[in-house]
Amino acid sequence: MSTKTLAVGSSALALSALLAAPAVAGPTYTSDNGGSFRWYGQLNLTYQGYDDGQEDYNRLVDNANSGSRVGFWLEQPFGENTLKFRFETSLSLRGSDGVNQNGQGDITDWTRSDLRHVDLQWHTPRYGTFSIGQGSMAADGATGIDLSGTGVVAGSAVADAAGGYFLRDTAGNLTGIEIGDVFSTFDGSRRGRIRYDSPEFSGFTVSASYGEDILTRDADTQQYDIALNYMNEDLGDFTVAGALAVSWTEKGGSEDTRDTIASAAVLHEPTGLSLSAATGDRDTGGNYGYVKLGYTANLISVGSTSFSVDYYDGSDLVSTNDSAESFGIAAVQKFDKQNLEAYIAYREYSYDDASATNYQDGSAILAGARWKF
Repeated sequence: MSTKTLAVGSSALALSALLAAPAVAGPTYTSDNGGSFRWYGQLNLTYQGYDDGQEDYNRLVDNANSGSRVGFWLEQPFGENTLKFRFETSLSLRGSDGVNQNGQGDITDWTRSDLRHVDLQWHTPRYGTFSIGQGSMAADGATGIDLSGTGVVAGSAVADAAGGYFLRDTAGNLTGIEIGDVFSTFDGSRRGRIRYDSPEFSGFTVSASYGEDILTRDADTQQYDIALNYMNEDLGDFTVAGALAVSWTEKGGSEDTRDTIASAAVLHEPTGLSLSAATGDRDTGGNYGYVKLGYTANLISVGSTSFSVDYYDGSDLVSTNDSAESFGIAAVQKFDKQNLEAYIAYREYSYDDASATNYQDGSAILAGARWKF
């Protein structure tokens, strides 16, 4: 069995979809004229334990690193071209990044902002793919390239494990700073957009998009971005993937930003060793670096077993001269026949700034499973 943890993508669109962790497809229904309907989904419930340095919190939540969802694809070929429609929605279960010391929130609270994809695509082998509707911007997933096999629970988005919790100062008081504020990735988003993905050239694809936040009332947010993606599994014993993107967000005046983000990963097939890295920089302030070492092996017959350690270092993310660090370890066991990944992960968070306030370290544990159907 191969130790690859990322399927081969022949285009930036396919790579972006994979990094967004879509579920394995359910049954495909076809018509006499070649059209097809395919549905899919996933559940990713997890136990979350969080220690803010003063108190412990234990909850059952949805893993925000790859949340529970359901969707379907409709496809109709026209000669060598294909018209596609995709619908996908989050199940809007209480997320691991959406609870804090003050409350758990509702178990589920679906709103229109939970619509992930309402997307029409026209795919042509010669000219690429044209998309319109709610879906991924070109930069979405550009910080998440990962070949470690533990991406379901550990990745550059380190705040997903406990992003809603507030930091405590050394006196035991809750501050107004959340874990999610100080551990950003600047990754791309999903918007109501138009998007173009070029055909693949020697493993490279170019993507560009323009979009607006159409699901949040009175958002008045416009975005445009461009991305370069690379994927190649034919480099001898190595598989290599990477992405580089620049994203501009316009909200008016001083809130306008330009983010430059990138990630890359390499997997050595014979040994199962992998290395992943990500970085991001915001022109108005804030930057970070992330590195991850992984190992995948076929230790038991049910599926591959993966382990990883990672480290995040950020600065100027909330205030000038602040610093944020996170260290994490993770293990994932796949059960291939059941389309199941069981996992456990531990993560520590620390933060310092130039003020007189000293902050206590926090730590999170996630233990759960993602089932794809």
